[in-house]
Amino acid sequence: MSLENKEPAPAPSDFIRDIVAAHVAEKKYPQIHTRFPPEPNGYLHIGHAKSICLNFGIAHEFGGVCNLRMDDTNPTKEDIEYVESIQEDVRWLINGWAEKELGLKPKGQTPETIAEEGKRDFYLAPSHEPSTNVEPFYASDYFDQIYDYAEQLIEKGKAFVCDLTPDQTDEYRRLGKASPFRDRSMEENLNLFQRMKAGEFPDGKCVLRAKIIVDAPNIWLRDPLLYRIKRADHHQTGGKWCIYPMYDFAHCLSDYIEGITHSICTLEFEVHRPLYDWILESLGLPRPLPKQYEFARLNLSYTVLSKRKLLQLVEEKIVTGWDDPRMPTICGIRRRGVTAEALRNFAYNIGITKYNGITDVAVLEHAIREDLNKRALRRLAVLRPIKVVITNFPEGKVEELDAVNNPEAGRAGSPLPADGAHGVTRPTNSDDGTGTRKIPFSRELFIERDDFQEIPPPKFFRLKPGGEVRLKYAYIIKCDEVVKDASGNITELRCTADLDSKTGGATSARKVKGTIHWVSAAHALDAEVRLYDRLFTEAEPEKDGSASAESSGATKRDFKSVLNPRSLEVITAKLEPSLSGASAEHRYQFERIGYFTLDKDSNSQKLIFNRTITLKDTWAKEAQK
Repeated sequence: MSLENKEPAPAPSDFIRDIVAAHVAEKKYPQIHTRFPPEPNGYLHIGHAKSICLNFGIAHEFGGVCNLRMDDTNPTKEDIEYVESIQEDVRWLINGWAEKELGLKPKGQTPETIAEEGKRDFYLAPSHEPSTNVEPFYASDYFDQIYDYAEQLIEKGKAFVCDLTPDQTDEYRRLGKASPFRDRSMEENLNLFQRMKAGEFPDGKCVLRAKIIVDAPNIWLRDPLLYRIKRADHHQTGGKWCIYPMYDFAHCLSDYIEGITHSICTLEFEVHRPLYDWILESLGLPRPLPKQYEFARLNLSYTVLSKRKLLQLVEEKIVTGWDDPRMPTICGIRRRGVTAEALRNFAYNIGITKYNGITDVAVLEHAIREDLNKRALRRLAVLRPIKVVITNFPEGKVEELDAVNNPEAGRAGSPLPADGAHGVTRPTNSDDGTGTRKIPFSRELFIERDDFQEIPPPKFFRLKPGGEVRLKYAYIIKCDEVVKDASGNITELRCTADLDSKTGGATSARKVKGTIHWVSAAHALDAEVRLYDRLFTEAEPEKDGSASAESSGATKRDFKSVLNPRSLEVITAKLEPSLSGASAEHRYQFERIGYFTLDKDSNSQKLIFNRTITLKDTWAKEAQK
């Protein structure tokens, strides 16, 4: 049984959901219809996860549909690689929760031409039949219809072809100055636009612009660009087009064609909303128009979310790729071992507001720990081993001890694997789901090097010369001798065990202050363990913290200057033998160390585990120093 995505996230409340709830109550729409429309020019990151959870969450909570659409209007920056990764990430995040609300279309389907209130109209509905022959929506599927809408604006005198250079256009718009080509006749504009489509003009020669208000207070209404000439093959349409619609023009019309009711964007698009409304209203469209609503995007401490900067990390090989577990990409987060449920709970807990701010990454880490504590199978692993010899335990003897798989088992909301999976045994008399496994105990063990101090500091309750500790699930041991090599390095600890002190023994109730973990040396598995940590050492990697820099308006520091040199440490660890059957779909707590997951590079010859997160927030103490 998979441990992914079994618990539905609690439904939150926020201002956008309040708007939708009011619309449902007044029956304003036959069905709520949202969309998640990424541009396929990069990998999705945790900021997109917030938007996915909001858009699919609203559809899920209000009996609606959420279309997955590729807003693919810029062929020079888009790639099928990104299209495929986006689909994989979205399906992973909504699986077991909102997959029934996922709006897809039949492969190759384009909008129907319909008559609505006596007017010609275009519409493309999501598929309602379960099928594998479906695909996401694509803005590029509407290029014919969007071109048609552009001609309609020209015929209405609301768009014109402009011959200003890009620099001149920017300058005229900045000054609120009218283009000298603004008053061309409708016939001339239509002819020029058709010739643009036919490929008669070189790139950059002319553009189609909306005719709104040249000196509007909102610069986005100052005769914005609608179409530009760009000779580039498109991943969907090939070389069919040499003109492409601008994002603002295509976005609102794509929403309309798909019958979107609530177009939910991040806050930077608030100033674009008047243009969104102007385009739709100027066309006199017959069906109800979509409405745009904005919310604050996610800004996360110790994290960079800029696509450009994430690409820089990949291209400069600072990370190993887009799915490097240190990256904030959804595929990187997934590879690190974070579950979709943890991400969804994080997205819900931080809420939806209209105010920009920075969310402490500790909130995300808390959601991850809370989730993994419920689901992770407990296992013993020693990351930095030192040998222990139990001198009074017979050579060659192996004792099988019982170890608990997850003390959270049986509690509400605690997902665990099926009986028998990875050594899980559920006692027949157990009614709370608790399971145990057998772990071997022998004369020679490994413990963590940090769990022994030859000269211990005050209040050190782990192993020390003459001191006692309990080995978890096993015996109390006492350190009798420290063995060193010629260089003075400790190579071995020789100890004696109280052989009556394990569970059920005569002295099992004897109290010692420390309990440490261990593995049997003869049975331990070697594994590569990748200890991942935060990628940056400062909460705001792009911000220059000096007062002088801020007051002088100096350029922000290079975000790479605060990269964490210890964001990855690779070690060879010793693991208990049951981990030979570890599965990528499960999560593991290496007891007293942290949460881990099997990496995709792992195989039967070489086990590789990634640290998802430490058991406790090790950065909190640093912040207090």
